[in-house]
Amino acid sequence: MPRRARRLMLAVLVPVVLAGCTAGPSTRPPVVENDGPPPQRQSAPPSEVPLPDLEESRGSNIDWSDCPQQTLSRLPGTAADTVDVSCARITTTLDAPDLPRRGLTRVALLKVGSGPVPLAVVNDVDGEPGTLYAARLAASLPPEVLEKFSLIGMDRRGTGESDAARCIPADVRADLLGHDPEADIEPVLDAARTAGQQCAINLEDEQEALDTWRAAGDLDELRQQLEVGHLNAIGHGEGSKVVAVYGARFPDRAGRFVLDGVPDPTEDMATLLDGIAGGAEATLDAFGEDCANRGCSLGSDARGAVTSLVETSRSAPLRATDSASLGPALVLRAVHAGLSQPDRWPELSDAIDSARSGDGTALAAFVNPLLVETRETAARLDGALATLCNDTTTRLPADQLHRVADDLGGKHPVFGALLAQELAWCSPWPSKREPPPDIGAPGTPPMVIVSTATDPVTPEEGTIRAAEQIPSGVRIAWQGAGHGALGSACVGDAVRAFLIEGTVPKDGTLCPA
Repeated sequence: MPRRARRLMLAVLVPVVLAGCTAGPSTRPPVVENDGPPPQRQSAPPSEVPLPDLEESRGSNIDWSDCPQQTLSRLPGTAADTVDVSCARITTTLDAPDLPRRGLTRVALLKVGSGPVPLAVVNDVDGEPGTLYAARLAASLPPEVLEKFSLIGMDRRGTGESDAARCIPADVRADLLGHDPEADIEPVLDAARTAGQQCAINLEDEQEALDTWRAAGDLDELRQQLEVGHLNAIGHGEGSKVVAVYGARFPDRAGRFVLDGVPDPTEDMATLLDGIAGGAEATLDAFGEDCANRGCSLGSDARGAVTSLVETSRSAPLRATDSASLGPALVLRAVHAGLSQPDRWPELSDAIDSARSGDGTALAAFVNPLLVETRETAARLDGALATLCNDTTTRLPADQLHRVADDLGGKHPVFGALLAQELAWCSPWPSKREPPPDIGAPGTPPMVIVSTATDPVTPEEGTIRAAEQIPSGVRIAWQGAGHGALGSACVGDAVRAFLIEGTVPKDGTLCPA
């Protein structure tokens, strides 16, 4: 039976499962709510809606069980070493634009700890699956949090074990990620066209159903199956946008929300990537200072070591065990991925040093999750590209792509031209037919928004702009470096007080590095 027909039959057979799900905006006003142009951005004063009381799960409908070995094999070094973990899947509405309120998809969950109050956890769509991220996050949060809450990590639709997208051929994925940023961008466009065609064939109705709006709907399905009136949640990076959109869609169901590094809400991808490139280069300099202070093998000029390695790999790609060789683009993407994780900076500096001797194996480990598909795990690029392209309206012709790439490369000589390639990824993708969702709305309780001074993925300036669009947002500014700040003791203490005691921090609170 064809995949589309199978989903339609399931939708008819199980209307009770779907009854509690709401649909995203669509071009079909008689069927779907929230249609029409997006409302004007709000600039209201902070919300006076009180924080809801914490609610214990009232006899969850979720069938929690022991995690399969495939999942457990990913968890060493996380909180799973010391606290209980369990796994489950829930069924939620696919809700493709042409099939509003119809079809089914599965979402994977992992519960960390046995606290009585559920706390959902959502990560970047191109980062670790939310299940794994929740297990890792639990190890860095104050222990009182795990005594009160159970962290429930959710793999975003199309990622991890949530019916992961597997639609881009390996050679096309390599072209999208590995094309030399100094070369003509046309081959990236060709690869993007092929990726879009293959995803349309392989994903069918799912292709346009992988986005932030519907991920927020998945969170509400989770809330219903947990049998709580209000959802408490932590969002990290781009995952915090999902939580923010949930608050805007369902303000009366929002509980205690922590948004760690909300991305810039601009709808102009070129502006967004300009900020990310600047944040990445600032983080590279912070990494260099840390490296020099540690007396690492790169010496006092980590930026120089990276740029020299990029040039070397252009003429002599780095060999890597069980991976494609690394040319300049993959070297830069690996470094960018490593910069987002300060706890791995010593590992990153050692990997760069090994690569200078021609062995790129350790460096490849930073980029392989995006690039490499195995029988057990999908490459993260596939679901990430679908979500990115469904979330953005930016579609640039080739001449503008060349101009933006030149501009970003001139402003940000290390990462600018590389990140500009991502503008080409969505150019052949179906144009967005729905208005982009708001990230803020009146009537939500206070939300804690955390920015990081030097962030290579969600730069602080963008998080500040996002906070300005969330009327109930109060911001904590961490003066450190890396992607996300929940590992900071100062931020962790403020988050603990907010989640457990309901103490809302003062807007603009500074936390030292």
